[in-house]
Amino acid sequence: MRLALAQLDALIGDLEGNAARILAAGRLAAEHGAELLLTPELSLWGYPPRDLLLRPALVARQAVQLQALADGLPSGLAALVGVADPVPGGGTPGLWNAVALVRGGGRDGDGGGWQVVARKRLLPSYDVFDESRYFLAGQRPARLEWGQRQGGRPWRLGLSVCEDLWVEQDLQQLRVAGVDPIGELAELGVDLLLNLSASPYGRGKLALRRQLGQRAAARAGCPLVYVNQVGGNDELVFDGASFVLDAGGALLGQGPCCREALLLWDAADPHGSWRQLPLPAGAGATTAVSAGTAGLAPPEMEQLLRALVLGVGDYARKCGFGGALLGLSGGIGSALVAVIAAAALGAERVRALRLPSPWSSAGSLEDAQGLAERLGLELQTVPIAPLMQGFDQALTPALGQPPTGVTAENLQSRIRGTVLMALANQQGRLLLSTGNKSELAVGYCTLYGDMNGGLAVIGDLYKTTVFDLCDWIDSPASSECRRELGLPATGELIGAAIRTKPPSAELRPDQKDSDSLPDYAVLDPLLRRIVESMATPEQLIAEGIDPELAQRVQGLLRRAEFKRRQAPPVLKVSGRSFGGGWRMPIAAAG
Repeated sequence: MRLALAQLDALIGDLEGNAARILAAGRLAAEHGAELLLTPELSLWGYPPRDLLLRPALVARQAVQLQALADGLPSGLAALVGVADPVPGGGTPGLWNAVALVRGGGRDGDGGGWQVVARKRLLPSYDVFDESRYFLAGQRPARLEWGQRQGGRPWRLGLSVCEDLWVEQDLQQLRVAGVDPIGELAELGVDLLLNLSASPYGRGKLALRRQLGQRAAARAGCPLVYVNQVGGNDELVFDGASFVLDAGGALLGQGPCCREALLLWDAADPHGSWRQLPLPAGAGATTAVSAGTAGLAPPEMEQLLRALVLGVGDYARKCGFGGALLGLSGGIGSALVAVIAAAALGAERVRALRLPSPWSSAGSLEDAQGLAERLGLELQTVPIAPLMQGFDQALTPALGQPPTGVTAENLQSRIRGTVLMALANQQGRLLLSTGNKSELAVGYCTLYGDMNGGLAVIGDLYKTTVFDLCDWIDSPASSECRRELGLPATGELIGAAIRTKPPSAELRPDQKDSDSLPDYAVLDPLLRRIVESMATPEQLIAEGIDPELAQRVQGLLRRAEFKRRQAPPVLKVSGRSFGGGWRMPIAAAG
């Protein structure tokens, strides 16, 4: 039996377009002898559809598209398609997260049709997930008999959906529900475990998925086939990287990271049949991102860069932006965002703006110019000194004096934000925010100023990670990745001058970030413990952290909550980002 794994980039809610992508993948799979096509979780909808699932008219259109797939798929091919299965009698929640078996050949007179064959057992309700809002949990394990093995017996396929695989508490460090979908399938006896997933990218997550798959394959005593969604959907990035493991946990094949692909594997020839094909271009095709060698996971920094590039490219494309705009200060954050934007959209579709004040250093202006030249970006300069003077004159009567201190510094940032938003509005561009996670955490950012934008590209990267990623981009190890992303493949892109200068907002003479904050090498590990591990100051103090520092950082984090609530969407690449997985109250004690 030859399986095809369709690693697809869906547009959420576009049932017709997503069905067309599945159909295109199915026709290509049939040309290469596949009998069964696997698609990701909720592949007909795109994941996560969120409150689109509450629209009865959209749910009703699903059946039409499933029948259209049955009519359009070649005879002899069937597809496992992720669907939202209505619960009879209605109620809330009124759906199951399910898998439909769609048999091709309806128009050929072979009786093509579809039926639901599996329902998701475990519904995640942690981090960014909230599936219990929409779905009921499936109650029974799903084993599908399909085709014929050598000797005449049909293949026994154990079907599971994403979270159903996540039942190893010691690996994932989460409390696991009492239901064990993998164990129940193993007790039934299966020849193959199939898992249809929509698992977002996170640093280290590719290896974790592999470990979970190895445990499942060992428990069931059979190979595991794992197909994952790819693409950016709002703040979430799905990296694909689908794979097949044998019963002993050995990798038989791995799909590309952050790119659509069709993967072929023959269960009758498990160790010699892996093939990878590009999917035909279409409305859902990911065109900006290539991938590393099939079967090999890219290095961690490369995975991170590809995920960010995919996230920006898909966000702009799916939201209808023809290009992007950013302020280019000469600092490391805006430099990294410029590189990501150029890779995601093409340098010709990215415009950069220098907005110097009287406190902007000549070196920073030169660094911004040099970066734009290396990337091939259009760069314009709009000095803001005249605007600063105008604000001073306008505000002096009301204040009794010109703005001073933090007020004057924030005005500079807000002037820049206003100019950038005006250009973005006029030109229909996506304004990219260039702030990082360290700044968002402690509030070292200006509302309606540098926080302006439609997407916070590196808002889930601590400042030290920004430096690490830029160092990797400028290293020889990145040359092949840069070439595949359409960036200059040799020499430095960011530049040593940008990578080595002390961080500064340049809002007053000789300002440094370290004037207001602990050094990032000290601050970032504390923030990781507080944000991602929810450590208290008392725990940090018990671990040897200076009490005053622990209390100060906790206080900065708490007081900045109102700013984060008004920030643009943050591309999630860590275990806990400032977004849907961070739900802290603004008005709260402690």
